[in-house]
Amino acid sequence: MDIKDTFSDLHCNIQIAMGWDHSQLFEFDVKSTKIGDYEEGDPMWGGQVLDADVVSIGEMVKNKKIKFDYIYDFGDSWEHEIKVEKFLDRDESIEYPICIDGALNCPPDLCGGVWRYYQKLKIMKDVNHEDHKEILQWMGEDFDPEHFDKELINEKL
Repeated sequence: MDIKDTFSDLHCNIQIAMGWDHSQLFEFDVKSTKIGDYEEGDPMWGGQVLDADVVSIGEMVKNKKIKFDYIYDFGDSWEHEIKVEKFLDRDESIEYPICIDGALNCPPDLCGGVWRYYQKLKIMKDVNHEDHKEILQWMGEDFDPEHFDKELINEKL
């Protein structure tokens, strides 16, 4: 990411890293300033949210060690804390953005939030559960919650 990139760009990169499909609204909260999907006149926002297509990361993130929140899907309420640890000089031999590390598979989009995701994982393990086949089909028979594929994420980025 570049400080000239917008919060919409950051949102899109997070969506790719999470394996989600950008089907829900999102919001960043940077030092009590809300930045998100914004449509003029939308009563949901009440004019209190800055347009993520316009606000650059550099406008809001000026210092390292800043933390800010990212919320995706207000129904499922996926809340992430983003922590800026340091600024690096751009390496011209690297194609950006890039995922440098990660762990575990991400929950599927629209799976019901944290507690429903864990409930689905529990049902997937229990072959005797009445909803086992349905959940297995919905999650995908090859879904492995322990799997992380950095190369696939970078390919998509």
